[in-house]
Amino acid sequence: MKSQPLIKVYSGLIKEILAASHTATQVVPENVYQEGDKKILSMFDTMIDDLLLPGSKIQGREHLSSLYAKAKTGAACILFVEHYSNIDLPGISYLLRKGGGDGAEIADALVAIAGRKLNEENPAVAAFAGAFTRIVLCPSRYNNTGGADSERLKVININRAAMKKLDEIKRQGKIVLVFPAGTRCRPWDPATKRGVREIDSYIKSFDYFCPVAINGLVLDTRGGDMLEDHVHNDLLLYTAGPVQSCNDFREAAKQKAGENGAEDRKQFVVDRLMDALDAMHNTAETERQKLLSHLS
Repeated sequence: MKSQPLIKVYSGLIKEILAASHTATQVVPENVYQEGDKKILSMFDTMIDDLLLPGSKIQGREHLSSLYAKAKTGAACILFVEHYSNIDLPGISYLLRKGGGDGAEIADALVAIAGRKLNEENPAVAAFAGAFTRIVLCPSRYNNTGGADSERLKVININRAAMKKLDEIKRQGKIVLVFPAGTRCRPWDPATKRGVREIDSYIKSFDYFCPVAINGLVLDTRGGDMLEDHVHNDLLLYTAGPVQSCNDFREAAKQKAGENGAEDRKQFVVDRLMDALDAMHNTAETERQKLLSHLS
């Protein structure tokens, strides 16, 4: 498939999803927890199936099963996932469900932390997002932009409700999925690949995590919303790392921060997580190129 705008290639599917969607396009404290719509999910799957090349897979899949096993015992479990496009969550969900074993259960247990703009900026993007269970909040980078007192109060109340819901569900057999960079990586802006400082709070408040690197790109970010991005076929390779203790990881990173004289220890902890993801990504790309060579 030649690279073309998503809205051009899948205009018919977008219309169908919009017609079927019940996703809220305004976020309020009462609806920060939004259950995924299975009907929309099945429609979204047709796009993913069309875009992924043969050989697309999750390597280290057994680590996700190990994390899920811990979640089912009541441990607070989280995935820290690289973020390159709005297909990242749909892709891992699709590959889990198509991979057999406990994959469908794991996919169903995922609860993504999502930014408010996915619901509010574009009805079609909101409809796509509605396929997946999410806790919606207002990211910190959008909280300090001024505006009316009423809007600032709304942001505070939405985030308070989101954190309360997160505390409720994180020990109920769910796996929370977070993109630690907080936004899609844009190659022309290196800052978009740096983890946000608040991720330290997630590491602190959870028991176990798996890092997940993503190699390959079927939705090329153009700087606008999802519908303006270009789609093309590619081989997606997700790499899940071993289950790690959040406390052990954080304490080790804090110790290194002290040894290095880091002024901001929280950011230092998050930077070490991003370093680990970057190393996984670089290693996995070699494997992905091997898989691609078998297709040519």
